Amino acid sequence: QVQLVESGGGLVQPGGSLPLSCAASGFTVDGYAIGWFRQAPGQAREGVSCITTISGSTRYADSVKRRFNIPRDNAKNVIYLQMNSLKPEDTAVYYCGAETLNGTCNSAVFYYGMDYWGKGTLVTVSS
Repeated sequence: QVQLVESGGGLVQPGGSLPLSCAASGFTVDGYAIGWFRQAPGQAREGVSCITTISGSTRYADSVKRRFNIPRDNAKNVIYLQMNSLKPEDTAVYYCGAETLNGTCNSAVFYYGMDYWGKGTLVTVSS
């Protein structure tokens, strides 16, 4: 079955950069949606970025546009979240998620949730 494993979380100063990785395996379909969500303490989980693999189309939350991007290494089946110009408000547990039934980063997938999840990795932005 689908397995997602995140890595790369840690402590970073405001204004700094940090890359996260998500290693994916077990997909039995050609196209799927995969991306990043985050959850701050006491807050709901929110979509950060998402990529539709069959087209390469991406989408981002307004709060991270022009600061984050989601590169992909097709040969290694890994996606990344490259975070730049980090702010204290970015502090959260970041989760990798994937969806296969629809397979696109539509609103239901991006704002409601995914079918598969990693265990999460903590990012703390603080001086």
